[in-house]
Amino acid sequence: MQFRGTVFRYGRDIDTDVIIPARYLNTSDPAELAKHCLEDLDKTFVSRVKPGDIIVADENFGCGSSREHAPVAIKAAGVSCVIAKSFARIFYRNSINMGLPILECPEAVDAISDGDVVSVDADTGTITDETTGAVFHAQPFPPFIQEIINEGGLVARTKRVLAEKRGE
Repeated sequence: MQFRGTVFRYGRDIDTDVIIPARYLNTSDPAELAKHCLEDLDKTFVSRVKPGDIIVADENFGCGSSREHAPVAIKAAGVSCVIAKSFARIFYRNSINMGLPILECPEAVDAISDGDVVSVDADTGTITDETTGAVFHAQPFPPFIQEIINEGGLVARTKRVLAEKRGE
């Protein structure tokens, strides 16, 4: 998995209520959720984000409620991956289940600035800040998690596996 995009840099303790405000939880439509991603934190995010862009955040990204809507909104907004110092555990698992790659790399977070162009090789965990030339290394996903993400999430992977077992 290779990603390249412009960085949107945020602080610590970005909770799921900020990622997708509760007033939009009456839908599970990814396109509708994407329209409101991060709007209470950064009103310009949706108008500026482009497919492939990357969120970089401090500690405890995705804390708060365990809603799956948060990673869905981020992914549907076009974000290719999130790099943070740490993630709330339920957000981490929800992200994998939804097919949103997330990487923990405190050194990268400390060095990468808003607006930098970053490339990520999620298979090796290599993060390159193309703006500065700095290279960082996150723990890559194990193969079974790479497979879930590559297939678009746990539901998509499960459907494929079941179809194979039925001989379809």
